[in-house]
Amino acid sequence: MEKARPVPADENGLARTRVQFLTSESIERDRVRDPILASWLRSRHSHVPADRIDLPYVPDQNLDTPLIRAAEPVLERLGEQLDGQPVSLILTDPRGVVLTQRTGDPDLHRHLQSVELAPGFSYGEQFVGTNGIGTALEDGRPTHVFGHEHYAENLENLACAGVPIQDPISGKTIGAVDLTCWRKDAGQLLIALARTTAEQIRQALLGNSDIRELALFQAYLRACRRTTGILLAFNEEVVMMNDRARRLLDPADQAVLLGHASQALADGRSRATVVLPTGSKVRMECRAVPGPRGGDAGNVVRVRLLETEDEGISAVPLPMFLPGVVGSATLWLRACHEVDAAYARGEWLALEGERGVGKSTLARCVHQRRNPTGRLHVVDGVSQIRHDLLDDPVDSLIIRHVDHLEPQALRDLAAVLAQVRASGSRMWVAVTVDDDSVDLGDVLGFFPRTVQIPPLRRHIDDLRELVPLLLSRLSRGGQLTCSPAAMHLLMRSSWQGNVPQLYQVLKYVARRKRSGVIQPSDLPAEYRAVARRPLNRLESIERDAIVHSLEDADGNKNRAARLLGMSRATLYRKIHEYGIVAPVK
Repeated sequence: MEKARPVPADENGLARTRVQFLTSESIERDRVRDPILASWLRSRHSHVPADRIDLPYVPDQNLDTPLIRAAEPVLERLGEQLDGQPVSLILTDPRGVVLTQRTGDPDLHRHLQSVELAPGFSYGEQFVGTNGIGTALEDGRPTHVFGHEHYAENLENLACAGVPIQDPISGKTIGAVDLTCWRKDAGQLLIALARTTAEQIRQALLGNSDIRELALFQAYLRACRRTTGILLAFNEEVVMMNDRARRLLDPADQAVLLGHASQALADGRSRATVVLPTGSKVRMECRAVPGPRGGDAGNVVRVRLLETEDEGISAVPLPMFLPGVVGSATLWLRACHEVDAAYARGEWLALEGERGVGKSTLARCVHQRRNPTGRLHVVDGVSQIRHDLLDDPVDSLIIRHVDHLEPQALRDLAAVLAQVRASGSRMWVAVTVDDDSVDLGDVLGFFPRTVQIPPLRRHIDDLRELVPLLLSRLSRGGQLTCSPAAMHLLMRSSWQGNVPQLYQVLKYVARRKRSGVIQPSDLPAEYRAVARRPLNRLESIERDAIVHSLEDADGNKNRAARLLGMSRATLYRKIHEYGIVAPVK
């Protein structure tokens, strides 16, 4: 652990180093501590504004929690000892949201209010940058941040020491305690006092812990040593789960599992098979943990992922080759497996999702995988549907955008589908739906299952496979590739237009660069910036002008500011406001 020092040795040098860092100039690393520099880098990556405080507010905090009950007497005693001193005692939840704040000095209290270091506001590092609370929670260890080490300039006259608080039973971080004072008053005592306070709160939590919780925790630890699979332990107050459970189970899956386990134990059953909301099928084994004084301390549940027998779909989808499409993210693979399984059963299918997510493309590729020589038609209107379904039947028919059909056309479609069903045809039919709120009359009754196709932003990692695929089509031979820096920028976009939007961006690039490696400067200006809110036309013009000026200045913000005729401070604020990534010199 790094040895703490009361204040930076050279405050003026540190202040200059901070400005150099914020303007992307080279810095002398020995002028700033390694944990602080690492936090500065995280803050910049999160696009935290350095020239203002703009924090989320979380109202109606629950103040009746074990953490607050344990901390109150500790902070009360310390507050009495520090009465009248310019030191603030702050307790937060694990997200950095301030729960309580005690300040003995009116001037310090007013200043903390002005920088929103007050109950309900989150001082998470992703919102305010380097600070004693957020950085301690991010690093998971005691942290002190003095003066110019803060990322936000509004905090430069403060010093703070934060220490995470771990639950003595589960070891999970449940909050943090922070001591904040004026920078000029900072010293080694502040750091030592924060550590002592956190330990006293932890001891108070241990003393207040229910004996039943200790018994459950011990049973959970023993079970963890005997299995590498999914494991959960719970009672009315506590839920514990191992890393495999957190990684493989959706939050909705976790909640359903706990409910089924409770019901199974109440019914006297120790085993049950459950289909979870995400489609995973699991086998769970439940065991009640005896309490130290009779009764139950809680329950331990072992969970095994099964293969969904009626669909052949693995609970954790395996990679799947489909001609013409790529992707390995879980949500995308699950959709692929569901469509493929429906085709194998001859089950008519509805595919639902936003425009451009690949509904008809996926259905077409599944047909090509299962029946490469079979006839496939993709139609949009009703005029061709009767011909393909009745007059000259094909092997597979994909009817796109049925939610755009007029009511009469929907009735006609339902009548034709009924005739096909009555004829005993083995044709596979799929329909695509953009908006699930549209009334489709009797049409959906012919399609027993709907598969949700996720938008691109929900499987954004698939851009690493999708971009090369699209570039190979656009560059006619694969000579055009994407650099990691440009890929990083593409993955930051929300892609509201899904794959067609991505295709148009790459088409724009390919028209101007037909071989080589795509760099950030090759992308349209709007994809080198990610704004936190929609921009009006004038703001978009300003953003693009800043992007191009930074490019002309090789990333030097001083030169870019001169080119634009604005101050460096204004340029810096605009860069953060628009989420612009400056080119590296």
